Amino acid sequence: MSKIDRRRFLEQSRRSAIGFAAGTTILRNARSARAAPANERLVLAMIGVGSWGNALALGFLDRDDCQIGYVCDVNRQSHEPRAAAYAARQGGKRPKCVQDFRQMLDDDSVDAAVVATPQHWHALATMLCCRAGKDVYCEKPQSHNGWEGRQAVKAARKHDRIVQIGTQNRSAPYNLAAKRYLQDGKLGRVHLCRVFEQCHEANFTWGPDSDPPDTLDWDLWLGPAPARPYNRAIPAQWRHLWDYSGGNMAYQGIHQIDLARWLCGVDYPRSAYCTGGRFNTQGGAETPDTQVAVFEFPEMLMTYEQTLYTPYMLRSDPGVRNGDIFPYWPQNATRIELYGDQGVMYVGRMGGGWQVFVRTQDRQPVVKDQMHGRYSASEHREDFVRSVKSRQRPSADIEEGHRSMLLVHYANISFRLGGRKLRIDPETEHVIDDPEAMRLFQREYREPWVVEEVA
Repeated sequence: MSKIDRRRFLEQSRRSAIGFAAGTTILRNARSARAAPANERLVLAMIGVGSWGNALALGFLDRDDCQIGYVCDVNRQSHEPRAAAYAARQGGKRPKCVQDFRQMLDDDSVDAAVVATPQHWHALATMLCCRAGKDVYCEKPQSHNGWEGRQAVKAARKHDRIVQIGTQNRSAPYNLAAKRYLQDGKLGRVHLCRVFEQCHEANFTWGPDSDPPDTLDWDLWLGPAPARPYNRAIPAQWRHLWDYSGGNMAYQGIHQIDLARWLCGVDYPRSAYCTGGRFNTQGGAETPDTQVAVFEFPEMLMTYEQTLYTPYMLRSDPGVRNGDIFPYWPQNATRIELYGDQGVMYVGRMGGGWQVFVRTQDRQPVVKDQMHGRYSASEHREDFVRSVKSRQRPSADIEEGHRSMLLVHYANISFRLGGRKLRIDPETEHVIDDPEAMRLFQREYREPWVVEEVA
């Protein structure tokens, strides 16, 4: 067994991270008027400061080259606590607080925005920030539907903006090593990749509609989604409702899907098929709890398997994420399996590391190669800040985020059409000869929150 030395690989990987992006090269943009000099702090506007948005803010404040200039959140109840906490971390400098993030778009002091809203806002918020000359760190998933995802990419290119998607596995040194291992042919030819998302999450029940809290701008929270009365279940359960999300595949599975697509070096599938159901029907959730998708690429298949009924499956805990421990792969809930003709590689997201197994000897497993992982959030923030200053595209550029998210969109369209097999045109990204499927490729937007086509 050989072992990839993590420390030795770390610095080399950081220097060459962008070059590992499948099918891309380092792309240098002309220096923007908004490109921050390398010795200055980046001023960030936080759009959404819920639990994860707050974690992102604190992560950027761990750096000495970032400060929070704005707290933007539709619920002003969170404004003062977040502003006070951030001020304490940045020498007493207090961020401005606004409910409507558009109020900060004309402020030239803001270099970049961090979008941590529910999914249905990601593309439009990204586009508005790009148009205002802001670079963007946008949380996954990149879009609510395939059409608006492409418009967001076009906006980033038109306005010459850096846009990083929060799929931090692309910045992890152990995943860069796995990518190199595959590129060097050490696993042989890979014809099958299996992607898993397994957890335990119960359905939810609706309460009665009511007036929204006085602190919440409900119309702004809904944004591009259809108008409807406030219900307290929606802000908590939006990821299981089609108006706001694509289900657990979009919310969590996208991490593994993006990592798998990048490792395999594939872009558009020839076809997509998905079946499943909401088998726990006692509740209000709409998106599937059990889901199997098959994507046909040239010379390989990728599958995605999801279930929300598996309390015995284990997500990588801090001991795995931050230590030299591998998951127990048969019960790892977020694993990727790559089957080559010379071995099988198991990869764990978010610091899970990877191992390559070959044929057993005396009924005992044989590990040929391996590398422990580390949680890569800090590397991903570093990659974004470096990209803003250098104007080189980041490791999880918006184009890559969009192409990965298309797999989710195709799968969900197939599922919603009863498991119909979709044929994909890679030139247009559209479903071929299927008007019914294409009606689900875009949504009807609510004025004034309309995603407009970018010329």
